[in-house]
Amino acid sequence: MNLNTKLEHLLKQVEKPARYIGNEVNIVCKKPEDKKVRFAFAFPDLYEIGMSYLGLQILYHILNRQEQVACERVFAPAADMEKLMKEEGVPLYTLESKTPVRDMDFFGFTLQYEMSFTTILDMLELGGIPLLAKERGEEYPFIIAGGPCAYNPEPLADFIDIFLIGDGEECLPLLMKKYAAAKEKGLSKREFLEQIAGDTGVYIPSFYEPVYNEDGTVKTYRKLFAGVPERVQRCIVEDLEQVEFPAEPIVPLMETVHDRAVVETFRGCTRGCRVCQAGMISRPVRERSKEKITELAMQQLASTGHEELSLLSLSTSDYSAFEPLAVELMRKCKEQNVSLSLPSLRLDSFSFQVLEEIQGYKKSGLTFAPEAGTQRLRDVINKGITEKDIYDAVEQAIELGWKHIKLYFMIGLPTETDEDLDGIAEIAENIVKLHRNSGKGGRFTVTVSVSNFVPKAHTPFQWAPQNTTEEFTRKHNYLTARLKIKGVTFNYHEDSVSSLEAVFARGDRRLGNLLLAAHRQGCRLDGWSEYFSLEKWQKAIEESGTDTAFYTTRARSFDEVLPWDIIDPSVTKAFLKREALKSEKEETTKDCRYGCAGCGINSRVTCTQGGIYE
Repeated sequence: MNLNTKLEHLLKQVEKPARYIGNEVNIVCKKPEDKKVRFAFAFPDLYEIGMSYLGLQILYHILNRQEQVACERVFAPAADMEKLMKEEGVPLYTLESKTPVRDMDFFGFTLQYEMSFTTILDMLELGGIPLLAKERGEEYPFIIAGGPCAYNPEPLADFIDIFLIGDGEECLPLLMKKYAAAKEKGLSKREFLEQIAGDTGVYIPSFYEPVYNEDGTVKTYRKLFAGVPERVQRCIVEDLEQVEFPAEPIVPLMETVHDRAVVETFRGCTRGCRVCQAGMISRPVRERSKEKITELAMQQLASTGHEELSLLSLSTSDYSAFEPLAVELMRKCKEQNVSLSLPSLRLDSFSFQVLEEIQGYKKSGLTFAPEAGTQRLRDVINKGITEKDIYDAVEQAIELGWKHIKLYFMIGLPTETDEDLDGIAEIAENIVKLHRNSGKGGRFTVTVSVSNFVPKAHTPFQWAPQNTTEEFTRKHNYLTARLKIKGVTFNYHEDSVSSLEAVFARGDRRLGNLLLAAHRQGCRLDGWSEYFSLEKWQKAIEESGTDTAFYTTRARSFDEVLPWDIIDPSVTKAFLKREALKSEKEETTKDCRYGCAGCGINSRVTCTQGGIYE
């Protein structure tokens, strides 16, 4: 029985067969035998999550524009499908051509969050591919990975052949071209790896060996091949305007998390929030022109039939031509009966006029992210907003008729005290009072959501200790009591998941043993509460002998060699140290649009945007 026949039988038995069939609008199907390079783009989560990721659409589009490359997609199957695949001997396959992933040239994973790591191992096993890189011979595809979690590649170093660090729009197509030439010459895997080892953004873990101190910290990295750099520089796309962007994205056959047309307005951020890895590793800001954004938006709507358009960036209202862009898109969307979504608007910069026109009478919830409950702690993390900003914005929202306010905070931040937690409750209570005193009447609700602080690599808080799981739980219980306020709802994240996330966010290569043990326990899709099993993880921790506190609650000294120091994000460690010291003094750093903060990105690219940088 061939694969298609087996699938026809299996798909009748699963909950959501649309996850596994392909054939969506705007997919690219190439004849495999005509292509020199076959690339399986894997998102280590369910279809509806992966198809909501813009990076997949961008790289799928760019790779398939190359004549010699065929890029196809792969997602993790849900539990019902995985069980049937194992029972029926169906290997993990690509959606476009139903090719087993082990028959591809590359099996590439995007690393968006640490709790997807076990799913990568699960997908390799489903594909019939040995988990450890050292056990894979010439007959298996290269396993590669990129994305934000690749900025600390070490926990996955035993499993991945090639990491790509930074923007993928240029370095990934270049890798494919080099491989096509190497394949034509008949080069071995080792010979190809040696050929690309010095390329910008390419980290090959098998060419480095970590050496550890007696206390378990990293002493140094020993180079095992002379052609590799001391540190791997990230790839930076300098001109976003000239980069290919999908005008005809794939349209899923089922509902996904974000079911809409999306255009990236700019990349990077100037704000300098000390908790935010994305804001550090994506510098500098690079914008698309208003005309290009509008053109792409209209092309996407025409080619997809989507009824919603969204703009994507780390802080949408920081776009230099935000208001004229929003006004033009509102007009065009209204003409086509399409709704416009503008996420990531900041309290101190967004235009209520724009929101009023977009939402009109519907007035769905407004989301604000103060992050911390007191001004002192907001200064520690360099958030850059005041209580006046918060209350002025909320008062304006209430005046215009909004009935639901969502507030996002982070707990466990460096130097946090219970007074800072009290501040969260006070902000929520004061917002309820603002509505009561406004005379507007009617039902009004506030939702307070808190996430747990996870220190990330290449941020000013990369040296900071994380709260223990028990301390997170205590703080949640404390807030639960303080937030028993009429009209206020309180949501928070699973504490043990945040602790595990921190293990891998700042982990070293020895964590490969923990991942293998977790895989043996059956851990997969750990970002989902219905799949996550603390019991399985506890067994894996015990089996692997991992001291999780070494990675989570331990403070690092500035002199310590960090596992991710092998990666150069182009923001200097000296800058991160200065920011860490300023946070201890509760000193802020101004938005670098209004004066250079000396992060070091200027040594790689010109940091000029709209004439406001120095």
